[in-house]
Amino acid sequence: MGKTYYFVRIDNKCIKTARGGRVRSTTPEEDKYIVLSAKRNRRTTAQQVANQFLAASGKQISRKTVARRLRGGGLYARRPVVCIPLTRQHRTARLQWCREHHNWTEQDWACVLFSDESRFSLSSDCRRQTDLAREWYCLSSRNIQEKDRYPTCSIMVWAGIMINDRTCLHVVANGTMTGQRYIDEVLLPHVRLFRGAVGDKFVFMDDNATCHRTLSVQDCLDSEGFQRLVWPARSPDLNPIEMWGCFGRQVAGRNYPPTNKNTLIRALTEEWDKLPQQLLDNVVQSMVRRVERCITLHGGHIPY
Repeated sequence: MGKTYYFVRIDNKCIKTARGGRVRSTTPEEDKYIVLSAKRNRRTTAQQVANQFLAASGKQISRKTVARRLRGGGLYARRPVVCIPLTRQHRTARLQWCREHHNWTEQDWACVLFSDESRFSLSSDCRRQTDLAREWYCLSSRNIQEKDRYPTCSIMVWAGIMINDRTCLHVVANGTMTGQRYIDEVLLPHVRLFRGAVGDKFVFMDDNATCHRTLSVQDCLDSEGFQRLVWPARSPDLNPIEMWGCFGRQVAGRNYPPTNKNTLIRALTEEWDKLPQQLLDNVVQSMVRRVERCITLHGGHIPY
């Protein structure tokens, strides 16, 4: 049997609906208005759209109704991408660096040890904002929130990755990383071993943190024969090891999340060891695509 339809009158308009079905609270024209309102201000919430609709039409609809209409228009709630600010000089330097490394193949990047430090805290610092944006449009300039982050009450860790291998997760205990500590705790015990295993093709990547660029660190690299990969400033999105957010969510999602400094250190170490090597290999192999994407965007933020 086919469906039986009946007609209902809403605002002097006849609308056909299936028997037993729920009557839509908005008309197709009103649906277009809801989607257009969200597109004009992508930082607005569904409740704010509902309030604007009430003020414009005098009809009250729920937040869930707005969310359904937006999904029908291809709009979904997303958090804005948080990126550090880039000046024109930063973008120019990033673009030049990518052009210089545009011809590097996956085999070239496989000889690079990518390293980075990151901080992890027991307290949450998500600062969520809803962004009604198309999923494929998340790296548009209107959907990027630039912000410098200065975490407190946290533990700093260091690690390095490359194709088919990774370093141990090193915890920087009792203080911050200095140039001398960087030599004693990172370069000599960790990086030197990889340099000996890979050979003359070995390339070491670290960012432009102050402790990395001291004269004592440069003397150590020269004496040990390390070839350092020059890195453009403010370019964590180009560094494949910058997956700390995913790593942090794994730690926070444990059955028994860490509650103090010791359990946080243990959780970080265990989750680092559990990361699949194939995942690390994939992010290193993505360097070819990262470079190409950065060139396409003229040195701007890339979706990594």
